[in-house]
Amino acid sequence: QPRLVESGGGVVQAGGSLRLSCAASGLSIDLYALAWFRQAPGKEREFISGVSRSGTEDYVDSVKGRFTISRDNAKSTMYLQMNSLKPEDTADYYCAARVLELSRARDYPFWGRGTQVTVFS
Repeated sequence: QPRLVESGGGVVQAGGSLRLSCAASGLSIDLYALAWFRQAPGKEREFISGVSRSGTEDYVDSVKGRFTISRDNAKSTMYLQMNSLKPEDTADYYCAARVLELSRARDYPFWGRGTQVTVFS
């Protein structure tokens, strides 16, 4: 019964911050690379950040320097700290997990249901 559940989304003014959480159950995240994707209306779901089993972080250019990914294996939880939010960050945010290696592709077997982030100017 592997399960990922996102939380922490909401409505925030441009320039503000949010911290998203992804809680995992039914699997030990120690064995998994973890990632955040987002999908805006009319757009493809896109990779924005990931963290490997060893803690190596990966960010797309559009969020680098503003977002920080982290993982706490003991708490079976992954986080995405989002600062300096922009209206173009508005999307549904999804966490994902795959065994062993980090990937930027949508080839993760385990997904959460998403949490909505809305940024207004």
